[in-house]
Amino acid sequence: MMPHAELQTFLASAMPEALQWLKRMVEINSFTTNADGVNRVGELTAECFADLGFVPEFVASQNPSHGRHLFLRRNAAAGKPVLLVTHLDTVFPPDEEERNNFHWQESPAEGRIYGPGTVDIKGGTVLIWMMLRAMRTHAPQLFEKTHWILAANAAEEVMSADFEVRTRERCADGARAVLVFEGGQRHASEYQIVTSRKGRAEYRITSQGRAAHAGSSHGEGVNAIVALCSGVAAAASITDYAKGLTVNVGRISGGTVLNRVPHEASAELEVRAHNPVAMEEAHRALLALGLDHGMPQQARLTVERLGTTPAWPESEQTSRAFSHWAHAAVQIGLKAVATSRGGLSDANYLCALGATLDGLGPSGGNAHCSERSTNGLKMPEYLDVESLVPKAVMNVLALCRLLASD
Repeated sequence: MMPHAELQTFLASAMPEALQWLKRMVEINSFTTNADGVNRVGELTAECFADLGFVPEFVASQNPSHGRHLFLRRNAAAGKPVLLVTHLDTVFPPDEEERNNFHWQESPAEGRIYGPGTVDIKGGTVLIWMMLRAMRTHAPQLFEKTHWILAANAAEEVMSADFEVRTRERCADGARAVLVFEGGQRHASEYQIVTSRKGRAEYRITSQGRAAHAGSSHGEGVNAIVALCSGVAAAASITDYAKGLTVNVGRISGGTVLNRVPHEASAELEVRAHNPVAMEEAHRALLALGLDHGMPQQARLTVERLGTTPAWPESEQTSRAFSHWAHAAVQIGLKAVATSRGGLSDANYLCALGATLDGLGPSGGNAHCSERSTNGLKMPEYLDVESLVPKAVMNVLALCRLLASD
């Protein structure tokens, strides 16, 4: 393995080509339901990794409005793979990009590149390319004897369940490591590595009242909206920050016209927590809102769970994997900090395959934002350009340590 200073020089020399690949990816709109754009990004990604010896496999999504998942594989006969996870889609529809003039825009004075997917997650894809290119040159034995799979989700932004299934099929015996390249936050020389994420459950509360004329028969009606508001307030009160448990009411609807006592209303909410026990306690409390209390003059509330995403909990194997990143950071005068996130990623679904780390992509900010205001309060998604080389060096050194320790 070459000294890290020479590794850094090599990666710095790769930056112009890396940014050209990134620009080509960012210039393709790949909103989740723009299947053609998602597929074009997938084809470009396969082209990017072809010189490194990766063979592409395109797999149709279960949802016909989504593009194809991409699996790039190298040295498949070498046992359990190192799974490198990214995604092809973004959250920006084409008309939003056009309306907000949101496109590739370099700002050398700020050290930033603005544009859709620059940090979430096309910048992460290009950082994988930089890492693997450096390993092929400076750690050729490890590179050649490792089974690599790059798995690119076509619909990560909507948490498509079929990507998990397709990925598990290709990792039937598990993975040596699951490395997810969502953007990683940094503060000066301190780089955050994600070691756990909250789980999520989605619910709908429905309120059934009784319609009546609001002017002449108001007292005969049972207002479903008023009852729902009480249920929503009770649901929101389940939030317990000390337990890391949050309940967010995200959508509410009901009623028809103003001269009618509304007979139905509904609200949708989500619950997030790291601890499965806290999630189950919240579940029971929400179901209790829908109990029949035997009071016919009140609206009836029903509660249903719409779906769940498992938590990615802290684990000993993840702590061991993180130790390699902590050591690598010290080698290059940086600091790696283990952190937990409340947001979801493919790590939630794939962590059972092996030791998992996330936030391994470059730094940036304002993911999922396309707006820019003249007062500077709104800024679109951007990539912190100077984070690419240090993060790539850290990842290469850490991954070499991890592979050598197996």
